[in-house]
Amino acid sequence: MELFDLSGKVALVTGSSGGLGESFAGALSAAGAEVVLAARRLDKLEALAKEIDDGGGRALAVAMDVNEPESVDAAFARISDELGRPCDIIVNNSGISRDNWFTQMTEEDWRAVMNTNLDGVWRVAKAGANALMEAGQPGSIINIASITARRPQHTIAAYAASKAAVEHFTRVMALELARYGIRANAIAPGYFKTNINDEFLESEPGDKMRKRVPMRRFGEYKELAGALLLLASDAGSYMTGTTIVVDGGHLVSTL
Repeated sequence: MELFDLSGKVALVTGSSGGLGESFAGALSAAGAEVVLAARRLDKLEALAKEIDDGGGRALAVAMDVNEPESVDAAFARISDELGRPCDIIVNNSGISRDNWFTQMTEEDWRAVMNTNLDGVWRVAKAGANALMEAGQPGSIINIASITARRPQHTIAAYAASKAAVEHFTRVMALELARYGIRANAIAPGYFKTNINDEFLESEPGDKMRKRVPMRRFGEYKELAGALLLLASDAGSYMTGTTIVVDGGHLVSTL
């Protein structure tokens, strides 16, 4: 288990005010990392930071809007000021969706999804990687992709396209950062209930989808922790440029 130990590491999780991001932060903290919680809603982050601190961990809440370059820069400046070091682990988790037939999507909705899901990942990864390179430290960047990047589904063109781009961007990152000892990988979750998809998953079409998953159920947040800790820790020290799929066999289901 020492391979998965994150003691002495600092881990940044974007979109950590709830859902998958909150779960990721908890898993990283339980493995020994000091966690930097980043999202737009500072009140929720501070409540989660207190919960982690009260449980024996260490957490710092930092306001960050991945859509705004100035906000990302300010957040990384605060991390540097508060901790005096860069983040060893960066989990790019922020994401949104604007569901509609692509022929009916507005320019505003398309750009909103791309700005958060793709541009935001680039902004955070760029700031985090530059901080690590300037400090001469190795690190691990983990981007959250999706199985929708690999299999089409109606009405989520922008979301699926953004996640497909994130997956390939991760490979380019891995190629460019390997010489600096910085690894870049991705996790592609299947269907887990979040504030993005909970209404659909609880609907009749959502239940039909559940029955098509070979394991006949949607995932639980804790079932992503293994992949996360593998990529964040020395257990995955020779892994870069890869995507781990955690989907109950959804991608291998029959058409």
